[in-house]
Amino acid sequence: MSFLLPCPHCGPRDVHEFSCTGEVTIRPKPGEGSPSMRELTSYLYFRHNAAGIHREWWFHRACETWFLAERNTVTSEVARTWLPERPRGAA
Repeated sequence: MSFLLPCPHCGPRDVHEFSCTGEVTIRPKPGEGSPSMRELTSYLYFRHNAAGIHREWWFHRACETWFLAERNTVTSEVARTWLPERPRGAA
């Protein structure tokens, strides 16, 4: 299936110019010890993949930009795209 995906820098482009690296997940929180094997496995391998709205990481090969997109996985309609915020203290 082909659809237009708006790059935050280049505007709407054919989805074939991009790579989707999967849905946004929450990293295990560093605590007193290392995350358990169950927490790491869940973070690395398990995805919800439910039909509907997903937040996903995308990479645009033309301008070499990583960004986030909110997309309906049933219709491929893209609700919005945005650049991730830089961590505090990052250059």
